[in-house]
Amino acid sequence: MHKPVIGISCGDLNGIGTELIIKTFADHRLLDHCTPVIFGSGKLVNFYKKGLPEINFTYQTLKDLSNINHKQVNVYNCWDEDVAITPGELTDDGGKYAVISLLAAVQALNEGHLQGLVTAPIHKKNVQSESFRYTGHTPFLKDAAGVPDVLMLLYADTIKVALVTEHLPVKEVAANLSKQAIIGKMKLLTQSLRKDFGIDKPKIAVLGLNPHAGDEGLIGNEEEGMIKPAIKDAKQHNVLAFGPYSADAFFARASYLQFDAVLAMYHDQGLIPFKTIAGGEGVNFTAGLPFVRTSPDHGTAFDIAGKNLADASSFTTAVFECIDIINRRADYEDRTKNPLRKVTGEILRNVEDERIDETIG
Repeated sequence: MHKPVIGISCGDLNGIGTELIIKTFADHRLLDHCTPVIFGSGKLVNFYKKGLPEINFTYQTLKDLSNINHKQVNVYNCWDEDVAITPGELTDDGGKYAVISLLAAVQALNEGHLQGLVTAPIHKKNVQSESFRYTGHTPFLKDAAGVPDVLMLLYADTIKVALVTEHLPVKEVAANLSKQAIIGKMKLLTQSLRKDFGIDKPKIAVLGLNPHAGDEGLIGNEEEGMIKPAIKDAKQHNVLAFGPYSADAFFARASYLQFDAVLAMYHDQGLIPFKTIAGGEGVNFTAGLPFVRTSPDHGTAFDIAGKNLADASSFTTAVFECIDIINRRADYEDRTKNPLRKVTGEILRNVEDERIDETIG
């Protein structure tokens, strides 16, 4: 187990992101578990710090990532200019500098300065520009990492929900589903459950697209034509998938407790029940990336920004989960990098132990 360096993107400057960051890292016991680097500016942090007079938050500023202090919170200055900060308002600068923060953090990841990333919320429309044409963090990080596919996975203590499609209009969901797309997401989910969560033989519940999972073709044919064949063929890839299940009955009966994860076909099908069950303690994780990325499971919350009302529970959990997944990945890689050598070594040790026992006897 090691102490990783975790990058923190600030999110929309006018949302609750910076307040959450300050509240989380004001507890300096976190420094026993990670070294945080906040990508923003000292001026941004100081602005929100003034609105939290009861919180003792200290940090050092950086302009060079080679000077990270592992005993303090670090703030990497991504910009020096004065930027108007207007909590609760949707402004061009709020989105522009959120992207600058994110781009700087990803560059630091790619250069090896960080082992993980926790992202504060952005406003998806407000960040649109020539340098950022994505519907959220997940597709951006996929391209930034240069990987063929990623998986949006939200989880809390008793439930994990992954999505086949993400931020799409409902009328476009069916057209973006295919047997291969579903199999690909099931494979990613299985790999992540093993590597990132330490579950050796994960069981996945797959939801249908239509009401009552299509009623055997009576209400839509996606289950018969795509989802069932995907579940059947997934077994060839060592994926233990079951279903498709009718989403309403599945969650109403708490059937998710019998599985390690649930694969939903679209955003609201999975996230409405997830957020109801998680109760604000959920974490958003991007599976399939070469680095670990987590975030809280809520948005910018402009209605309470700058009012010292934001609950940092989900953000704090996202930080701890980022650390834990980094460590679980390291453990997984250590256990699987050369199984033959480990087995052989164990046999030799057992033989040597027997010889010692015989000598002692």
